[in-house]
Amino acid sequence: MVPQQDLDLPIEDSPHDPDIVLSTADLTRDFGDVRAVDGLTLGVRRGEIFGLLGPNGAGKTTLIKMWTTLLKPTSGSASVAGHDVVREASQVRRAVGYVPQLLSADGSLTGRENLLFSARLYDVPRDERRDRIDRALRSFGLEDAADRLVRQYSGGMIRRLEIAQAMLHEPPVLFLDEPTVGLDPVARESVWEQLASLGENRRTTMILTTHYMEEADALCDRLLLLFKGRRVAEGSPEELKNGVGPGATLDDVFRRYAGGDLEPKEGGDYRETSRRRRSIRRLG
Repeated sequence: MVPQQDLDLPIEDSPHDPDIVLSTADLTRDFGDVRAVDGLTLGVRRGEIFGLLGPNGAGKTTLIKMWTTLLKPTSGSASVAGHDVVREASQVRRAVGYVPQLLSADGSLTGRENLLFSARLYDVPRDERRDRIDRALRSFGLEDAADRLVRQYSGGMIRRLEIAQAMLHEPPVLFLDEPTVGLDPVARESVWEQLASLGENRRTTMILTTHYMEEADALCDRLLLLFKGRRVAEGSPEELKNGVGPGATLDDVFRRYAGGDLEPKEGGDYRETSRRRRSIRRLG
């Protein structure tokens, strides 16, 4: 799909297509007089790695929070794995794994203990817990550190553990909100490799937000660029780059569709600045 400015129409995929595992229809979320997500209609196919791009305040985190039932839409609808996010919230929560931006692993527990806590939280059958935990530790390269306190882990190890926790109940959909933010290049590469490996089986649909264009280019099958809560471009990384011109990068795509407003404008008095920054943190 060639990128288009200010798209309002649904993508070609029907939300009733059995291959569509996540969908929204005219989805809107307001925070007071701030519209974080503005009439968004889209579908995500089963097994895709789908990236959400956009400047701070574009609505990426708000969209994920609606899909994971942490926020209710103001209007419109959304479904995950065939379940409505409002009417069937408990079924949605069982069908997803979620790795938030903020730290979610408990530093006072070992890696194994964190995984056991997640197994209990997600009602993994008791007779399957040990085997699933052992497999997760092997798969995410954490066997040797399994019985160390997580506060002793590196940033990359913590992120791998958090992804393992989110995958322990084998959800069909995994949400990752800035999965490599704050990591050094070596740790970031390690997480990329793990996510690419997860994506190879095409059993798990992954939705990730990122500010790293290299990450989006390397991992994602399709990308959605949001600006002020609206879809302004959508397609595969190659389609988006080709739509800008020969030799274009995703940075060029970002600049074209987000313009010069890569960061919110400063200005106004202390109260206005404080309000704006709280909104940015809330909207994602």
